[in-house]
Amino acid sequence: QVQPVESGGGLVQAGGSLRLSCAASGRTFSRYALVWFRQAPGREREFVAAISRNGLNAAYTDSVKGRFTISRDDAKNTVYLQMNSLKPEDTAVYYCAADVARVAGGVSRIQSEYRYWGQGTQVTVSS
Repeated sequence: QVQPVESGGGLVQAGGSLRLSCAASGRTFSRYALVWFRQAPGREREFVAAISRNGLNAAYTDSVKGRFTISRDDAKNTVYLQMNSLKPEDTAVYYCAADVARVAGGVSRIQSEYRYWGQGTQVTVSS
């Protein structure tokens, strides 16, 4: 079992960058696939990016492709979301989640497939 804790959110101007981090406790971090979701006010939580257990595969929602990059450092039990060219529509609470992955290269965009969630970190992009 892991407990994700997000950090790195804040206020940034449009066009700027932020790097979110998600540190997860536990000695079996490398067994987990990891994902970032976000939720804007009045909207449902939506998938942003996911990375496989082995770190070789990633998936992104179309609106962030080419701007966001997900990565992981198993030695630090941490997953990152590098966000560049931020837009006001990226404003949301960003959540990290994890779950044990049976397939080393598998990625999932489905919320219900992740049991362990962080509390979220606020990202606000001003125009």
